[in-house]
Amino acid sequence: MHIIDSHFHWWPRSVFETLCKRRSIPRAQPNAKGCYTMFLEDGTDYILDSWPDWFDLDQQFEHMDGLRDKNGNGYHVSAVGSIGPFSVYFSALPVDEGRDLAIQWNEEMAWAQKRYPGRFWGSAAIPMQDTRVALEVLEDAVGRLGLMGVNLPGSVGKDARIDAERLHPYYARVAELGLPMFLHPTDAIFNSMLDGYDGALFLSLGRVMEVSVAASRLVLSGLMEKYPDLKVVMSHTGGALPYQSGRMDKNTKKAKLPRPTSEYLHRMYTDTVSPHAPGIQFAIDYYGIDQVMYGTDYPCWDPQTCLDLIEELNLSAADKQKLFHDNARRILNLRDPVAKSLAAE
Repeated sequence: MHIIDSHFHWWPRSVFETLCKRRSIPRAQPNAKGCYTMFLEDGTDYILDSWPDWFDLDQQFEHMDGLRDKNGNGYHVSAVGSIGPFSVYFSALPVDEGRDLAIQWNEEMAWAQKRYPGRFWGSAAIPMQDTRVALEVLEDAVGRLGLMGVNLPGSVGKDARIDAERLHPYYARVAELGLPMFLHPTDAIFNSMLDGYDGALFLSLGRVMEVSVAASRLVLSGLMEKYPDLKVVMSHTGGALPYQSGRMDKNTKKAKLPRPTSEYLHRMYTDTVSPHAPGIQFAIDYYGIDQVMYGTDYPCWDPQTCLDLIEELNLSAADKQKLFHDNARRILNLRDPVAKSLAAE
């Protein structure tokens, strides 16, 4: 079976080598694993630390090729590359540095698309500190480089207001282009307040809180109403929002939206990244089978475990086809490269 992993992370080393040259925050440094440790601020309990599985796309696909279903059958796996928690760094840097590093990232994604045509699709890093620069990088990523979507961190650096009025023209353009926007939590907002336990509290709840708050801002600000074509892909089965949907409707009347909050949430899309079969099932029940895509958060989570949990749901063959392949094709507007004719060559 051909499956598309909609929540997959490959990081190019060149970007982190550039960040290692900085002496002030944010910065990176080599670690004992032959990779990089990233520092968004000093004195926090949890730091973003990487290991080799993030950086070798060939080995990542080799690992995917070893996946098996309950009958021992293999899969053909394609992947959509998003940034994950590192996405906030582009917006935490000074404007010019953030722009240059984002373009460097985007060029690496375009290279990977060419190396794996029809098997890997890359999404763009966007620096959000300056709206004009954000729009420039967006147009370059789509027009020159042919990337398929954009990444939206849960904050602009340490600023939680991703719904700031100044950013509305950017969201309007993303909606106009019909691009999926991958909303992923980072380590910028809740890291310091949820300290202790070697990062266990923050990783368990902090990132869930951040992505939930960020998505709520997109709704309560009126952005989802103003730009109905805005295509938001919520990571991690929607954070806490599906479970708290009724509470959102009860308490958000002061935002004066023309529709209940839950109607806007139901317009979003999500993935299967939940190490808990009932959690995956609830996401499908809440959003509907047509709006959930198979995703593994690899290499943060084991794809085989995700596949095994999905098997517990006893989905029909038609629903599996949607979840594993067809939804990603449609929602993310994925296209295979056009084959060149002999005449053209």
